[in-house]
Amino acid sequence: MTSTPPVTLDDVRDAAARLKGVVHRTPVLRSRTLDARVGAEVFLKCENHQRIGAFKFRGAYNAVSRLAPEQLAKGIASFSSGNHAQAAALAARELGSSAVIVMPEDTPRSKRAAAEGYGAEIVTYDRYTGDREAIGKALAEERGLALIPPYEHPHVIAGQGTAALELIEEVGELDLLLVPVGGGGLIAGSATAAKGLNGGIRVVGVEPEAGDDTKRSLAAGHRVTIPVPRTIADGQAAEIPGELTFSINKRLVDDIALVSDDDIRDAMRFAFERLKTVVEPSGASALAAALSGRVDRVPPRVGIILSGGNIDAARFAELCGS
Repeated sequence: MTSTPPVTLDDVRDAAARLKGVVHRTPVLRSRTLDARVGAEVFLKCENHQRIGAFKFRGAYNAVSRLAPEQLAKGIASFSSGNHAQAAALAARELGSSAVIVMPEDTPRSKRAAAEGYGAEIVTYDRYTGDREAIGKALAEERGLALIPPYEHPHVIAGQGTAALELIEEVGELDLLLVPVGGGGLIAGSATAAKGLNGGIRVVGVEPEAGDDTKRSLAAGHRVTIPVPRTIADGQAAEIPGELTFSINKRLVDDIALVSDDDIRDAMRFAFERLKTVVEPSGASALAAALSGRVDRVPPRVGIILSGGNIDAARFAELCGS
C-alpha cells in the first residue's frame, strides 16, 4: 500500500491554471556555443525574467491566492533570504493583502529594497545565530497572519513546478533536468512535473560546495544539518533540507551535483557575455554544473532552470569583473 504523494502532477497543472495571466511564461534560451561546451542540446528556462526576477513568485502566488478572504484581510507572514520575500510581498499586494517578512541582516540591499517596494514590512535577524522559522512563526501567531514559508508548503511546491512544466511543454521531452537546490522547493516541484510527464527523465539538483545539505541528506537517507553555508549563492545557503521537500526529493531526485563559487562566477560571466542575460549566483548554479563538467553522463537533450536574476550592478561587477 502506497501513500498519496504530497504534491502531484495534477497539483502542478492546477497551479499552472491558477497562475495563467498572472506570472510570465518565461523565455527559453538556446546557444550553439553552450551546446558545444556541454556536448548536448541545452534549453535554458529563464526564470530570471519572471516577475520579481525569480521563480519564487509562482509558488508564493499559488499559495497566497488560496487563502480565505478573511485571512487575506489579516495579512501574511514569511521568512526569506530575498527572492521569496519579494514574491510573497508582491503576491500579497496583488491580492489586496499585506506582508511581514523576516529577512537576514546581510540580505543584499537590492532584495530588501524590492520587498519593501512591494509594500512588505521587514523584520531582520542574524542568519548565523537566529532561527528565521521560529521568528516567522511567532510573528504569525502574535498578529494572526497566515504563514507562507519559502518551500515547506504543498501549494508553494506545486507553483514552483510550473516552470519545469512550461519548459517541457514548449521544447518537448528532455533526458536530463538540472535544477538549483536551496531548501528544495523548486526541485521538488520540478521533479514532480518532469517525472510525471516522463518517468525516464533524470533530475539532478545543483548545490554550492559549501551548502551540500541535500546531497549529504540523500546519501544518509535522512535530513542532515550543516553549518550555515558561506557562499556567494545566498539563495542556496540552507542548513538543512525542508521536511516536506526532502520527502519528495529523496523519491524523485536522481543525484546532486556540487559547484564551487568560482564555477558559479564563470557561469554568470558566460550568461552575460554569450547569452546577454543576467543571473544571480543561485540562479547560475545549474548552468555552472553543466559548463564545468560536474554532471556525469550528459545525455542528448538537457533542460536547465536559471532560477533568478536579482543582483545589483555593483555586486555583479564585484563577482564577475575579475
